[in-house]
Amino acid sequence: MRKIVAGLFVSLDGVVESPETWHFPYMNEEMGAAVMAIQAEADTLLLGRATYESFAAVWPHQTGEMADQLNGIPKLVASTTLQKAEWNNSTLISGDAIDELKRIKQLPGRNISITGSITLTRALLRASLVDELHLMVHPIVLGTGTRLFDESTGRLPFKLVDSTTFKSGVLNLHYRPA
Repeated sequence: MRKIVAGLFVSLDGVVESPETWHFPYMNEEMGAAVMAIQAEADTLLLGRATYESFAAVWPHQTGEMADQLNGIPKLVASTTLQKAEWNNSTLISGDAIDELKRIKQLPGRNISITGSITLTRALLRASLVDELHLMVHPIVLGTGTRLFDESTGRLPFKLVDSTTFKSGVLNLHYRPA
């Protein structure tokens, strides 16, 4: 059975929204290697509409290891509003994403990696479909912004599997459902 692995950049106060506006001062080789390690275990990338649109606007025009990986990997896009997903190797899930992902998890293959896509990630957490949660906690308090966990999430017990502190002060935390 395949696993859904969620990886998110998060601030000390739990904000996951718009990491492109606060994350990069903390990016270093250690973090890049950790992100690539998560992606290396996946054969599919899962994205919600907003993350898909922002990635599709940028990554097809980039070069390098990360761009090659993102542009080449098959992508599942969960959206009830998109009419088509034109980025290379993208397939639109336009129906009930939870039911479809339950089905897809039963198929042969490697991990399904989800990055960003907060609304979708929350829905997958509520449905107990996230098998691993990788949080890269940045040493910054943002004060405002969308947080990963809110009142709609409910109680979700996790077990810490591994943790690493990067030289930048970012904590790399790896959890599985308890």
